[in-house]
Amino acid sequence: MQRILRSTASSRFRKSPCRELSLQHHQQRWISSADLTIERRIDKTRFENRPKQEDLTFGTTMSDHMLVAEWDMENHWSAPKIIPYDDLRISPAATTFHYGLSCFEGMKAYKALTDKSLRMFRPDLNMARLASSMDRLEMPGSDFDQHELTKCIAELVKVDQDWIPYGEGYSLYIRPTVVASHPYLGLAAPESLLLFVITSPVGPYFKSGFAPVRLTADSPYIRAWPGGAGDVKIAGNYAPTMKPQKVASDTGYGQVLWLFGENDEITEVGGMNIFFFLRNKETGNKELVTPPLTRGDILPGVTRRSILELSKSWGEFDIVERFPTMPEIRDAAEEGRLIEAFGAGTAAVVTPISCIKYKGVDIEIPATGDITKRIWDTITGIQYGKIDGPEGWSFKI
Repeated sequence: MQRILRSTASSRFRKSPCRELSLQHHQQRWISSADLTIERRIDKTRFENRPKQEDLTFGTTMSDHMLVAEWDMENHWSAPKIIPYDDLRISPAATTFHYGLSCFEGMKAYKALTDKSLRMFRPDLNMARLASSMDRLEMPGSDFDQHELTKCIAELVKVDQDWIPYGEGYSLYIRPTVVASHPYLGLAAPESLLLFVITSPVGPYFKSGFAPVRLTADSPYIRAWPGGAGDVKIAGNYAPTMKPQKVASDTGYGQVLWLFGENDEITEVGGMNIFFFLRNKETGNKELVTPPLTRGDILPGVTRRSILELSKSWGEFDIVERFPTMPEIRDAAEEGRLIEAFGAGTAAVVTPISCIKYKGVDIEIPATGDITKRIWDTITGIQYGKIDGPEGWSFKI
């Protein structure tokens, strides 16, 4: 396979705010975009044989290149590299395979509908969460320069910009991942890491439109608990959800609504944060309710935070962070106070909810509601450059 090596990144990323800062990065062996090298794939076969835009399915088509960097005890972070997408070479004794020492992020890059400019949505929040996940797994190197890694990812997006499909609902999904490459079986904090970033062109999450999802809360399984790791994005949070999800699907429900405690407190839905828009029984006020981050069992979603900040700026209803219970939601539905409900996450932005099965009874919910649509229109409008969002939300590449 023919490849071309370019020694450094574009001039934009070679420049540092000052030489002193660049030298400091080098001395401390941090990830630095100034040290980024790019090896381009010459063979266009993969690109030419990619699926048609309308045939894209989530996460099945990989772009031509990937970003890699390694950490070890002696050298700390290596210089980051963009190389042709390929299989990894890693020891079968690596602790990522045996103890689940792996964390990741989910991001997207978009082509603006107005001028096809490239942009990402609030990548600073993804970098902060990746660092938090690494710290929770006692991974060294979690103090990496988050802005520098963002710039390296931006360069990866530029290299593979032809893979980004154009059109509303289309984007380039970005998956930063850190795994422990420590090649020993002892149960201990890793002494070496592999950071890699792969990308995948994706289409609209709902092929048939803005389709509501049916949930079941009748599951004996628990996703997360206080003192656990539900507030970070680590692999171990997701593997145990496969069986409950399969059971839900086999019984006609699209996702599991995760509950906790003897009062059946609602935490998350599938791999998303959850919101309820209802009328408070005591005050009669409309309020948007979502579980809080205070207990450590809720993932601090980028979309979740964006929804809360947007809703507060509208000033049209109360924003309440508390744990709703299923008996409360059941009563609100029976009394006509439950207006709408939706999940929120990077993949779908918002997912309307039309039904929740609880204690064998289907609770029907109006879908799709006006707030769900408004949030969808606003966030996707910012992502695709149709409207100006708050400062810093749209990271232009």
